[in-house]
Amino acid sequence: MSFVDVHREPRWSRWALVAACVLGGVLYGWALDSVGYGNSYYAAAARSMSRSWSNFFFGAFDPLGVSTVDKPPGALWVQALSVRLFGYHGWALILPQAVEGVLAIAVLHRAVLRWAGPAAASIAALVLALTPITVAVNRNDNPDTLLVLLLVCAAYAVTRAAVGDAWADPVPGGHAAGAGTSSGPVPGGRDRSRGWLVAAGALVGAAFTTKMLQAWVVAPALFGACLAAGPSLRRLGHAVAAGAATLVTSSAWVLAVDLWPGDKPYIGGSRDGSAWDLLIGYNGLGRVLGTRDGAGTGLGNAGPSMGGDPGWDRLFNDQVAGQISWLLPFCAVALVAAAVMTATRGRLTGPGEEGRRYGAAAAGAARSGWVLWGGWLVLCWAVFSFAEGIFHPYYTTQLGPAVAALSGAGAVTMWRLYLRPLGTAWALLPAAVGVTALWAFVLVRRTPDWAAWPAPAVGVTGALGVAGLLAGRFLLRASRRGALRVSTVAAVLAAVSVLTAPAAWSAAEPLDGPGSTGGVNPTAGPETGFGGGAGPGRGGGLPGRDRDGAGWAGRDPGAAGQNGTGTDGARSGTTGPRGTGQNGTGSSGSVQNRTDSSGTGQDGADAGGTGRAGPRDGGGAFPPPGRRGGAGDGLSTWGVATGTLTGAQRSVLEYATAHREDARILLATLSATGAAPYIVATGEDVIAMGGYNATDQAVDLPELRRLVAAGELRFVQLSGFTGQGADADPRLAWIGENCAAVELDGVSDLYRCGG
Repeated sequence: MSFVDVHREPRWSRWALVAACVLGGVLYGWALDSVGYGNSYYAAAARSMSRSWSNFFFGAFDPLGVSTVDKPPGALWVQALSVRLFGYHGWALILPQAVEGVLAIAVLHRAVLRWAGPAAASIAALVLALTPITVAVNRNDNPDTLLVLLLVCAAYAVTRAAVGDAWADPVPGGHAAGAGTSSGPVPGGRDRSRGWLVAAGALVGAAFTTKMLQAWVVAPALFGACLAAGPSLRRLGHAVAAGAATLVTSSAWVLAVDLWPGDKPYIGGSRDGSAWDLLIGYNGLGRVLGTRDGAGTGLGNAGPSMGGDPGWDRLFNDQVAGQISWLLPFCAVALVAAAVMTATRGRLTGPGEEGRRYGAAAAGAARSGWVLWGGWLVLCWAVFSFAEGIFHPYYTTQLGPAVAALSGAGAVTMWRLYLRPLGTAWALLPAAVGVTALWAFVLVRRTPDWAAWPAPAVGVTGALGVAGLLAGRFLLRASRRGALRVSTVAAVLAAVSVLTAPAAWSAAEPLDGPGSTGGVNPTAGPETGFGGGAGPGRGGGLPGRDRDGAGWAGRDPGAAGQNGTGTDGARSGTTGPRGTGQNGTGSSGSVQNRTDSSGTGQDGADAGGTGRAGPRDGGGAFPPPGRRGGAGDGLSTWGVATGTLTGAQRSVLEYATAHREDARILLATLSATGAAPYIVATGEDVIAMGGYNATDQAVDLPELRRLVAAGELRFVQLSGFTGQGADADPRLAWIGENCAAVELDGVSDLYRCGG
């Protein structure tokens, strides 16, 4: 790779950046008003946080600030500020996400430009814009969008530190094998690397305030890149300073919350209400080890099943592969090409000591880029593949920048090797194209009913691209000019073959219309199992889409797919028997172990959509871990916030309001997914006693008794998602013994407590 003087960047590179940003802006921002409010959990929190600065700082889930979300509030701060500026609308929540996504494209381009040149940077920007899972996440309000932006900014800062900030004309007579002459840093110029590295460390800390330890996954690659540029005590000292900046900025919010002297919300996801427990438990060891003790609260087996079983091939399974894996084979070959180039390249040389120092600096900077992006890719693959805890496919959007950077730099590197007159390294390019196109063809064929055209398009262009590259190589000895023409056409066909399928998956998001992005598990493309994206008949817009298939799982309750019937939305899930519960039968059993009066089973609720789902085997009050009653939505759209209430939810709200008297809390639900629709739609004083999984102790049994005795709480609704162990909660038994059921049409889970 070679240095690039950004002040002499070719005009076409800037236009390529603009085009990639425009493409990303269209994919991320098209028809934002049709996306709804995204994840209802975060949408409710953003509204609550916009109500007061106390709620804002802590990341409160409910308007009264009883509990927080189970993440640090960094990403929600941006959304809450947008709500304060524009008012509470779905687009006001998603717009910052789209802007952050476009900024990530721009920053990635500038980082790769300084390391690998304009061609690599342009390819990287295009690849990131067309990464399916990134498109899906950037059209949602999950915190990963800001996480990625901050980490890409950190990578840019590391690149500045490695490449240097001062530029000069090419060293007289300088050359590099296969690279030609280039501009580079002035040896002995002003060293600003420490400042850039400290900034990188601070940015990693800021990313920590969005998703905690997930931000640290790539930290070894970032700091390793600094040392790879040229190991020395000075650089080691700079890396230590950057690490200190990371620790300080990462711990700032955690320490501020835990040392707060006054009243504060219960920290969601923790066992004791502290941010420290959230850090080391639910968002720390629990994610990696998958143990309930480590996680504080758990989803049981429902967490890992969203992205398939742990293992080296998790990123290639049915649930995840279509989101991120399209170019992973290309990246693997790119790393091999980097090793070949590093081992065989000539050093930049020039007259005297200055030329030798320049060559060493160039080699170190090139090496640092491969360590940065290659390390990023490998670390994320390892963590996401083998994590035993909760794993959603959309976490893999963190891989997007590394895949994009390696694709761009790898393409340029393999092209240079391809043009070398001697050796066998030229075969790496056609091999990379062939294996990547083959993998894309395999992925497309996994969902043959979704769209018919991508498979032949990928197969034909891939075959022609590989054949053209082989032909061009054999023509090289006879006519270099003719060989270059053939090879250039072949390279274009190769690019089409490897980008067609991910582009189709990405385009499905804005073209599919309302409801196409899942709430807690946004994904792109066709549905491929638990937590997948669109299914057959999910919506129109993509050429060749099957528009007459069965409706897609997880549309709004009662809705149907285009020319098809909704599989889950219209309450067509398997009916659960009203069999005997552990302590009673049907609705006459105890609160802890009774079924819904409607007896609905899989994903369903009562006719109004507010009750807890009845167990399919009639053996308990709660659905299996990972299932959610209360909205009737399919698994692919858990927690989608529409901003409207069902008829049953309106009945609950109206009844509770009419009989509220002087209670401070209008309604308490079992879990956050039960409270979120009320907060999103009305902003009323609704709280969640048990956090997201119904297992938090935000309102524990003593506090529940106190609130009821003091007249601060009169109504409890046992609705929402429930995690592992929630069915043994003593709060449920107390409610059954001390609260009276309220009879409303279509509602079977509302209780009045106290007078």
